[in-house]
Amino acid sequence: MTPQRKARLLATLNRRQPDLTLIAEQVHKSRNIAALVRNCDAVGIARMHIVAPKEGYRDYSGTALGSDRWVRRHVHEDVEHAVATARGQGMKVYAAHFSDRARDYREVDYRIPCALLMGAEKQGISTRAAELADEHVSIPMMGMVSSFNVSTAAGIILVEAQHQRLQAGFYDQPRLPRDEIRRTLFEWGQREVARFCRQRGLAYPPLGDDGEIIDAPGWYASVRDGTAPAQVWPNDEWL
Repeated sequence: MTPQRKARLLATLNRRQPDLTLIAEQVHKSRNIAALVRNCDAVGIARMHIVAPKEGYRDYSGTALGSDRWVRRHVHEDVEHAVATARGQGMKVYAAHFSDRARDYREVDYRIPCALLMGAEKQGISTRAAELADEHVSIPMMGMVSSFNVSTAAGIILVEAQHQRLQAGFYDQPRLPRDEIRRTLFEWGQREVARFCRQRGLAYPPLGDDGEIIDAPGWYASVRDGTAPAQVWPNDEWL
């Protein structure tokens, strides 16, 4: 990897927002999932959460235009678990939902740790998701149609979140833990080696601050002789 490429990857990681995420509840169309992934990457979200529809979804890498390589997706069986995961990280949940208590999306504070909850293309979020959300937000509509496409709506709201965080200086310095930056540089820069580790249940090798393997020959030797440390990897989507 060239120094220029590594510098770009590091600059991207230094702008990631660990306390901002998106939850997609049973979004059925794969192209919309792909567009949501792309939106997340664009505003510096490192992890998003997906409550997959019962029928699942097909590969969407074409629509994502490569952004799926940079955003980790955590898949949940139900919205309760997805919301609980965000809350466990201290996040407030804003649901995009037309209701009597919905506020203009520009009126809420995205500088606090928060998750944006988006629903399926036609039905929107479920009744249960609406109950779980801390607040409802909506985008004022001035025409005949009642709503934007889910990925467009998410993009509009996330750009407002980005604007608030830019004004607060949240993108001016690294916010991810150093070990996460080191690990992600390795995953992005040496994708095949990282995939090898995950597929075989191996821990990543010892890494330097630049994401490079500290003793590559020694680690490869430990893999060959079966002494490389094992690791159970979490249930997420990593490409």
